[in-house]
Amino acid sequence: MNSPKVVRYNDSIVKLYTLAALFWGFIGMLVGLILAIQLTYPEFAFDTAWSTFGRLRPVHTNGVIFAFGGNVLFATSAYVVQRTCGVRLFGSDWFLKAIFWGYQIFLVTVVYGYIHGITQSREYAEGQWLSNYLLVVVWVSYLLVYLKTIMRRTEPHIYVANWFYLAFLVVVAVLYVGNNISIPISWTTSVYVFSGVQSAMIQWWYGHNAVGFFLTAGFLGIVYYFIPKRANRPVYSYRLSILHFWGLVFLYIWAGAHHLHYTALPDWTQTLGMTMSLMLWIPSWGGMVNGIMTLSGAWHKLREDPVLRFMVIALAFYGMATFEGPVMAIKSVNALSHYTEWTISHVHSGALGWVAFISFGALYYMIPKLWHKDEMYSMRLINWHLWLACIGIVLYVTSMWAAGIMQGLMWRSYDEMGFLKYSFVEIVASLKPLYAIRAVGGAFFLVGMGIMIYNSYKTIYSPNVKNKKSQALEEQVAIG
Repeated sequence: MNSPKVVRYNDSIVKLYTLAALFWGFIGMLVGLILAIQLTYPEFAFDTAWSTFGRLRPVHTNGVIFAFGGNVLFATSAYVVQRTCGVRLFGSDWFLKAIFWGYQIFLVTVVYGYIHGITQSREYAEGQWLSNYLLVVVWVSYLLVYLKTIMRRTEPHIYVANWFYLAFLVVVAVLYVGNNISIPISWTTSVYVFSGVQSAMIQWWYGHNAVGFFLTAGFLGIVYYFIPKRANRPVYSYRLSILHFWGLVFLYIWAGAHHLHYTALPDWTQTLGMTMSLMLWIPSWGGMVNGIMTLSGAWHKLREDPVLRFMVIALAFYGMATFEGPVMAIKSVNALSHYTEWTISHVHSGALGWVAFISFGALYYMIPKLWHKDEMYSMRLINWHLWLACIGIVLYVTSMWAAGIMQGLMWRSYDEMGFLKYSFVEIVASLKPLYAIRAVGGAFFLVGMGIMIYNSYKTIYSPNVKNKKSQALEEQVAIG
């Protein structure tokens, strides 16, 4: 009888991306807290140009999306594709490390450019043309690694999580190249080829689909692997997961125009974006239900496993964010919500509740396995992280909901003479208490991230002490 083939996975590269995710996550969230304090107390900007809101705000967004989120996606995708395909990650160690360090160099150059005011003067443009080329090379190289790994698989079927990861890798590459088409005129400057309403449409085609394929499709790949593994249950409906994939991929690509209601964009284009956004409810909620129902027969595990709770709460926020987004795409609702703090609330309910929570759950699952430990150093610390993060999200989201609705209503208030009832300064001043609550919520979330880093450090460098449950199980097996 032939013994089963033992596959030695390349987890060294997964470890690098995991550690980078922890580092960038703390940096990005720290900058976010500084910005929240600045909006409450502007004097916190100090007297240096690099510490101003305009310089630090893109550092925060790129730090948490492309640095933290990107490294999480690279780590989890490299972890998942090896185990679902039954083969080692394609490529030599030096090539995989070159991809890793190339991505980190890109992130550093972007941060350097933002704090020194070196930008493309556009909302959605990361770095300058040199760093853009670097990212394209890195991204396409990793895509080839991923594709070659799947092509060499020993399993006949391509597991659904890999489809979501592939959509993330392919579409984001197309989006990034399309959004950054420019003509270099110096080492630090390039001329963008689009202008006017065409520029706006291209940027929101990129911006919204970066949400759809970077912050949604990629992290759904995490859902379809890590929740079944942690719950030790099969996916509730594999057929529904395929419908979820194709519905999401087809509809999301058309939805960007709903960010440009009441602008120079043609009205039919705005309506098309709104319609596609409303239709996104169906596949999005199908995926949420599929993930939650995977716990059928394993609901009791939520009482004792905070890692699984992270993942399930993430799915709940995914459902809430994918409900609120289409509502805000409706023109009449958008007339109130757009340009207000309501949008900030919506973004962070998805970013903190969905993206960060599913990332935390996946990292807590992977770290012990990557460093050959039975479990994280302290489950109690994971519980602390969970509750601090939940409190932080509630404070952040509810304060910005209230601020956004109040802001929108005050902007459209008129006196009996038909003049605006409130000045811009009065409206901003009225929001200060809610800004302060947001800063407190951000502080809670950042402390939770710090606890996670400490727990991860202790897990990696502490001796492998089996938890009580695994010890009891081994004793029962020995007695039996």
